[in-house]
Amino acid sequence: MARSARVDVGNRVYHTINRAVGRLRIFNTPDDYRLFIDLLREAKEMTDMRILAFTIMPNHWHLQLYPRRDKDLAQCMHWLTNAHTRRVHSLTKTIGTGSLYQGRYKSFLIENDSHLLTVLKYIERNPVRAKLSKKVEDWKWGSAWIRKNGSAEQQRLLAESPTPLPRNYRTWINTSDTDENLTHLRTSVNKGTPYGGALWVAQMVDTYKLERTMRRPGRPKGKD
Repeated sequence: MARSARVDVGNRVYHTINRAVGRLRIFNTPDDYRLFIDLLREAKEMTDMRILAFTIMPNHWHLQLYPRRDKDLAQCMHWLTNAHTRRVHSLTKTIGTGSLYQGRYKSFLIENDSHLLTVLKYIERNPVRAKLSKKVEDWKWGSAWIRKNGSAEQQRLLAESPTPLPRNYRTWINTSDTDENLTHLRTSVNKGTPYGGALWVAQMVDTYKLERTMRRPGRPKGKD
């Protein structure tokens, strides 16, 4: 099966995700999470990446990124996943045992409006949906914790969102996602479909040749 088209242009917002091979747990201790955050900071500095939100879960992670230049996204993600794989294999003495991640990262475009906030909320609420935390800001391995509890140095990891966060951020982030938003977001994650208003999505699909992401699962029907 052909791979979906990969968009990598500057000044657009992306949701990126990757999972451990076999969905095995790769973050077990606080040091495991801290290692990834340290590498994320290095990747940010190396590529001048704007990080709008992130959450690290036991066997996967989500990032909301806002690259400045074309090809920055691929450079950042390639370095981050490869550096993390090498460090984990070195620390666990498992060099040569195979991949840490199930494959290349997934990414999809996000419209820079309320849809950006919907994705940010989806990312930051992952630990609550997984019942790992009662409140979003209590999960230490994500941007919500940094926003409310992080030091000035830790907060420098995050860039200002081009779509301002709600003034009642803490109440908003601890309000459940709607079923409709979750359904649409999960479809975008699974298929790589741009996430935004209908007209904007159509424009993105046409501009970046993403027709494949709009197709329904299954084999094409033959002609009668």
